[in-house]
Amino acid sequence: MTHTLTGPSPDLLEETIEILRNLVGFDSISGRSTHPILGYVRDYLAAHGVETTLSYDDTGERANLFATIGPQIDGGVVLNGHTDVVPVDGQVWATDPFVLTRMGNQLFGRGSVDMKGFLACVLASVPVFQAAELKHPIHIAFSYDEEIGGLGMPVLLDAMAGETYRPEVVIVGEPTNMTIVTGHKGGYEMRTEVIGHAVHSCDPTKGANAINAATKLIAKIEEMGTNRAAHPIANSAFDPAYPTFNIGTIEGGAARNATAGWCNFKWEYRPMPGEDGAAVITEVAEFAETEILPALRAIAPDTDIRIITETAVPPLDDRNAAKAAEFVSALTGINDTRVVSFGTDAGYFSDAAYSTVVFGPGDINRAHKPDEFITVEELTEGLDFLKRLSDRLSQ
Repeated sequence: MTHTLTGPSPDLLEETIEILRNLVGFDSISGRSTHPILGYVRDYLAAHGVETTLSYDDTGERANLFATIGPQIDGGVVLNGHTDVVPVDGQVWATDPFVLTRMGNQLFGRGSVDMKGFLACVLASVPVFQAAELKHPIHIAFSYDEEIGGLGMPVLLDAMAGETYRPEVVIVGEPTNMTIVTGHKGGYEMRTEVIGHAVHSCDPTKGANAINAATKLIAKIEEMGTNRAAHPIANSAFDPAYPTFNIGTIEGGAARNATAGWCNFKWEYRPMPGEDGAAVITEVAEFAETEILPALRAIAPDTDIRIITETAVPPLDDRNAAKAAEFVSALTGINDTRVVSFGTDAGYFSDAAYSTVVFGPGDINRAHKPDEFITVEELTEGLDFLKRLSDRLSQ
């Protein structure tokens, strides 16, 4: 049985909505500079006397943010969320996706549920944390480019390793409807580049059509996915109970009257925890090398197929989850855990031996689609949980 919600004060709830309005106003799409949104977050925290540190990517354009409230000692809890959002290109919204729009108790905007709603709850709770006389620290860790593979996490973990103290528990506040998640699939974020040979289409036999070659490789990937779907893992808690593939984007060619000299496509593979994902990528690469490339090179020796792993997101399993799950359970009364098929930054934390769970307000099924929203009640749940957390860390 869960605890009864006490509910935040009306002023705190309105402050949270105002912070969310500001956060949604930044079109912090993955891959873009984080200077604007982190500038706002740093100014907000500085106004409350909280010092922050940034850890940058190689370009200096994207950064993670880390801050500590309370004693700078071992232990305590990391509250993690990502600042980036997915694009809105090609989506039809009823409202401006980068203007938070309230309709009744629903708050619409890109990133409102995934996961700026949680970020807003954390920021609005800073005065609550400060008033709590913490005996154990609360760490705020906001990462960049989670949506395209958790690119910020290796940088963030290196920065955290350089601190003189080590947190004990990590809570990744992705939307889980306030259920405790201790496992999720991994993700190989892939890009394939096919280099063909363009000629006039009046005699396509003289050319090496990169789009044709790409479709053969895509068919192989689809076949692999179909085979795995036909053999789900018995008694698995995952839904679907098998690894999945998806072709996300494809581009190529120059004109309809020329054989395509190039074709690129992006795809992903989501392995189950414990699965050898690298071996699957090798299988795709070997098929390209032995079954497709020889025919291309028989026409033009400079043709090629490049299969590039842009990032490999680690899965989350429960080997390091117990302490974090017990902590959240003690605060909420929730005694069961579950797994999800979507990926998060939690696997990175767990692989670095931090006890980690995913737990946050909102429903992931509203993410990445038009008219994304979070509800006022869900923000209330998030604020209530963070108050319980600060009370516990004050004991």
